[in-house]
Amino acid sequence: MAGTRAEDVVAALIRRGETVATAESLTAGLVCATLTEVPGASGAVRGGLIVYATDLKTRLAGVDPGLLAAHGAVHPEVAAQLARGARERCGANWGVGLTGVAGPDPQDGVEPGTVHFALAGDGIRTTRTLEFSGVRAEVRAASVAAALDLLREHLA
Repeated sequence: MAGTRAEDVVAALIRRGETVATAESLTAGLVCATLTEVPGASGAVRGGLIVYATDLKTRLAGVDPGLLAAHGAVHPEVAAQLARGARERCGANWGVGLTGVAGPDPQDGVEPGTVHFALAGDGIRTTRTLEFSGVRAEVRAASVAAALDLLREHLA
């Protein structure tokens, strides 16, 4: 029987001898917390950066301030730079970055439910944009699942 997304990701990382770190905006650490609910996750999870405030995206994760000034915090390239920053700053094989709008109100002209995901690994840079419906908690939960799916796809 298949495990949960998080169990599958942790098992794959351990099997491969690899690690992951996150830089999360709208999920504020939920991806990392979900991974660390799995027994044995300490063998695969390095940690995470909660970069909810825009200035922390630059200070903690190394996102280009010019990018933020030009496009705002909710942009695919911001997610990509968050993923790279998580990977580099936490010393992990994989970095996962998320930024988006959980709602209920738009942010910088971006509608609630818009989420940008990114994955950074050795020679890998993948971004994905998804639109979710529902209330704030539903958007955040769907974002966690989608981020884990993105990582799981690359570990398979």
